[in-house]
Parts: sequence; structure tokens; C-alpha cells
Amino acid sequence: MKQAIYGLILFTFLALPPVANLLESIMIMHMHMQMPLLVFAGFLIARFFQLKFPQFFERWNANGVPGMLLFLIIWLYWMVPRAMDEALTSPFMELFKFFSLTFLAGIALRDSWKKLGNIEFSIMYIFFTLKFIIMGYLYLAIEDQICNNYLIIEQKTLGWGSLAMAVCFVIFGFYWHFTDQSEYQKVDL
Repeated sequence: MKQAIYGLILFTFLALPPVANLLESIMIMHMHMQMPLLVFAGFLIARFFQLKFPQFFERWNANGVPGMLLFLIIWLYWMVPRAMDEALTSPFMELFKFFSLTFLAGIALRDSWKKLGNIEFSIMYIFFTLKFIIMGYLYLAIEDQICNNYLIIEQKTLGWGSLAMAVCFVIFGFYWHFTDQSEYQKVDL
């Protein structure tokens, strides 16, 4: 139950107008800091809902794939530059961003994470690695301004940040592959 309270505190902190404006003022902080923190807040809050409605999650997300698909759809939607622009200009879209990333994507991720098998986890891992590579390449290769609310230099910074994330994913993938993970998979979230 403490996790849910911490998640709610984090969500409230991120929703404060000065904090939201600061994180949204720089493109890389908007995409690589604010959005993952909103998902993490939902990840923490999810424990409350899992304990309150266990039958719903067992029926709806028995093997973890539907929840992970919901997470992916929401996450990919918010990676679209037009969606980021809309979140900055429309208060309704800003509320939708906070709600969807926290209460839909974060909760779905938490419920699905432990239910995924090794094959599904590997597919997700490869998908996110490729997503960061492609996104980084696109933001670096396109010379035109993609987001109306951000400068081209911020777009390039986001591209390099996405490529750096892809490199970190690849390094972690090698680590994961060449070490024995059986000792570490017994941890209960």
C-alpha cells in the first residue's frame, strides 16, 4: 500500500504546473523524463488496484500480453511528435497524457511484467531497442522541424539521447545474455 501512496505523491508532484512546465520546456526532458516518470508513478499505484480487483486483472490480463499491448499502444502514441505538440497546446490532451501514461500504461505494465515469459520479454526488449534506434535516427536525419513547439536543436538532442538509450539497451542485453539470471528472477515486485 505504501507503493501506491508513493506513486500518488510522484504523480501529484509531476502534475504541479511549475514542474510540468519545466519538464515540458525541453524536448528530451519531456519525452525521456516526464513520460517515463508518469509510467513509473502508475507502476507504483498499480499495486493498489491489483489488490483491490484481482479477478479483473486475472480475467483481462491472464498471460500479460493484452496489458503489454495496451502499454505499447499508449507509449507509441506519445512518441509521435504531433501528440507531443498537442499535449503542449491543449489542456485536454495534457490531462489525457497524464491519465493515459499513469493510469492505463503504468498499471498495465505492472500487471503484465511478471506474467510475461522469456520469449515475450525478449520480443519487448528487442522492440524497445529498435524503437530507440529508429527514433534516434529519424530525429537526427530529418532536417525539418518535426515538433512545432521545439527547436531543431532540441530535436537533434532528443535524437542523440534516443541513440544513447539504444546503446544502453544493447549493453544491458549483452549483460543479460552472458550472466546467470536465475538468482535475480525470484524478486517479488
